[in-house]
Amino acid sequence: MRGLQAKRVLITGGASGIGAATAARFLDEGCVVCVIDRDADARRKIMEELPDLAGAIAADVSDLKQVQAAFAETIRLMLGVDVLINNAGITADRTVAKMGDEEWQKVIDVNLSGAFYVSQAAMAHMLERGTGRIIDISSVIGETGNIGQANYAASKSGLFGLTKSLALEAAFQLKRTGKLDDGVGLTVNTVAPGFIATDMLATVPEKVLDSIRAQVPLGRLGRPDEIARAVCFLAADESGYITGQTFAVNGGLDM
Repeated sequence: MRGLQAKRVLITGGASGIGAATAARFLDEGCVVCVIDRDADARRKIMEELPDLAGAIAADVSDLKQVQAAFAETIRLMLGVDVLINNAGITADRTVAKMGDEEWQKVIDVNLSGAFYVSQAAMAHMLERGTGRIIDISSVIGETGNIGQANYAASKSGLFGLTKSLALEAAFQLKRTGKLDDGVGLTVNTVAPGFIATDMLATVPEKVLDSIRAQVPLGRLGRPDEIARAVCFLAADESGYITGQTFAVNGGLDM
């Protein structure tokens, strides 16, 4: 894909699932890649599987101080960040009637606040240079809602508003400083996956998975590499006229 060679890419929640597939795709495109993940076993595994990674940094994105330290370490390792992928996400499913404050808050803290914290650091860095890409990984559940996932749906829906606000602020700030031009630019977009075959679905009973497949017009779960391809498209220099948008990759589940 043109316009990706040698880009410096940071992926949160990058040690497994969609994050790991995205890291592998960017490496194949000739990028320099660093991941952030709080799971030590996952970090060790991805460094074994993708030894060309610039680093796998330990951090919980829901903790602002850890994010700031991790971003500083990323700059040290890669000497800059051209592309940020906000992929870190968790679930804690319960119906609204049974959901406790802790289950609500920890999902919001990781999925939404975490994306804000890392974006805040990346935006400042990218605005100085006048170029960059921020791509948030939301979910079809943020568009449709889901029983037992009020916290997850709210966090993923919140990313749509965050994306649009960041996109507007990026353009405004670049214009104000005279860096807004017809080149690469600084864009912010969202990819909203459908049901993807990752560890997040590993504990779902096969009968339930069959029901999910039956709802999807294409009749199957998505693959992590299919999300990675959409992310790479938005990250390319040639995608400089796309900002504030949501790209659904869900097999037609939500049209």
